[in-house]
Amino acid sequence: MSRFAGRVALVSGGAGGAGASAVRLLAEQGARVIVVDRQEELGRALADEVGGFFARADVGRPDEVRAAVAAGTAALGPPTLLFNHAGTLVVKPFLETTMDDYDFLMDVNVRSMFVMTQAVLPGMLGAGRGAIVCTSSISAVAATPAEVLYDVTKGAVHQFARAVAVEFRDRGIRCNAVCPGFIDTPHGRNEVALLTKYGVDVSDEAIAAAQGRMCTPEEVASAALFLLSDEASFVNGAQLFVDNAFTAV
Repeated sequence: MSRFAGRVALVSGGAGGAGASAVRLLAEQGARVIVVDRQEELGRALADEVGGFFARADVGRPDEVRAAVAAGTAALGPPTLLFNHAGTLVVKPFLETTMDDYDFLMDVNVRSMFVMTQAVLPGMLGAGRGAIVCTSSISAVAATPAEVLYDVTKGAVHQFARAVAVEFRDRGIRCNAVCPGFIDTPHGRNEVALLTKYGVDVSDEAIAAAQGRMCTPEEVASAALFLLSDEASFVNGAQLFVDNAFTAV
């Protein structure tokens, strides 16, 4: 397929889960893909699989993010497609959440997108076009007990995508957020286990009632690719929920 032919894409958190699904789909559809992740073995194997480039970075460290973007750009050219997917979670009762937890999660979930987007945007502006997708969550609008900090970071991602869209709309750049429900990945299953530990009902029955089933990483990746594609040329500053009506009930 030639949906992204001639384009360079960068996927942060691209070594596993929905990030890896996006890497494979982007490559299948013609893009040359830069995979950025701290999981070096998985990331290199995936980059080799799709004929892309791997750059190791802990996205919570701005110097590593900038170095990864520079290395990927030197190898494949400046990315005009960016999937800001890297992220993690802290699940704890609010009164047990520490400032170290706060600093860690804000760095990984929010500051990383700020730094990554700043590093990639000049190349997009030079090319006169660019599309950015940031992974938010249903947690940006649907709060969950024991996830106050996580919810706050995803709310910030929502507004970050909107603000970038508004500032760069007239310079050929689009920025949107994709907002998954519970995803059937190691990250998603870990979230369920942690919430269960703290007494939150995320049983199979509860998830079935809320969103029918766990969504697949490919479903999240496909939604992100739509937002990155020219098919979404007039979609800007939006939040696309991939949650089978979880947030519509």
